Amino acid sequence: MKYEEKINAFVNLLKGSSRTFALTGAGISTESGIPDYRSPGTGLWNKFDPMKVACTSALRRDPAAFYQNNLKRWITYSGAEPNPAHYALAKLEREGFLIGVITQNIDGLHRKAGSQKVWEVHGHLRTCHCFDCKNSYPFEYLINQFDAGKNPPRCDKCNGVLRPDIVLFEDSMGDDYFQATKAISGCQLLIVVGSSLQVYPVASLPDYARQLVIINQDDTPRDSQADLVIHEKSGQVFIDTLAALGLKKEL
Repeated sequence: MKYEEKINAFVNLLKGSSRTFALTGAGISTESGIPDYRSPGTGLWNKFDPMKVACTSALRRDPAAFYQNNLKRWITYSGAEPNPAHYALAKLEREGFLIGVITQNIDGLHRKAGSQKVWEVHGHLRTCHCFDCKNSYPFEYLINQFDAGKNPPRCDKCNGVLRPDIVLFEDSMGDDYFQATKAISGCQLLIVVGSSLQVYPVASLPDYARQLVIINQDDTPRDSQADLVIHEKSGQVFIDTLAALGLKKEL
């Protein structure tokens, strides 16, 4: 099927579904300058082992090294801007084509683009909390301590180590994941954007959908099950999809 035919097929699927969700992974944010995890040669997991530097045990074992390895990368996310794919999903939600976005990303770009219903199943970088007393702080509090030379950042109430409100390797899934699995019940169409569909339990979410569209530059384990697969950059796919729907692009 030619690219133009795939866009038309995508539009028809969108028009034919009354209960559509998007599931997004790191690949949707690469056009915003944020590296993904598994792309050959450029993925972050090609450069270091996440099970050694981005897991709960690494944070507990050597919190200073944990923050030295991860925090500067996370800080760059705050300066990133949404790209056309983020804005398009927000537009599709406003126009009634999309119920909401389930995202594996912690970069906050869906909210920044204007999406209202977002399930951040791997957490976010807006807040952090103390390992010991559980007191919560804005994430900037943690950053300010690190920038001032205090590593690891600590709680001002009990001096416990702070940790970001994200799902690290070895963590249990957070509330947003379980809320998403309830919300997606009865899903007619799931649009997977920029996810390798290799990280469980999120990779099982396509099982909830009657129809599946995958927009990803690389192959995924679910391609053979999908109703439509588009191996192109998501930004252009969504620019063309909005045009085919007669919706003005908003950036």
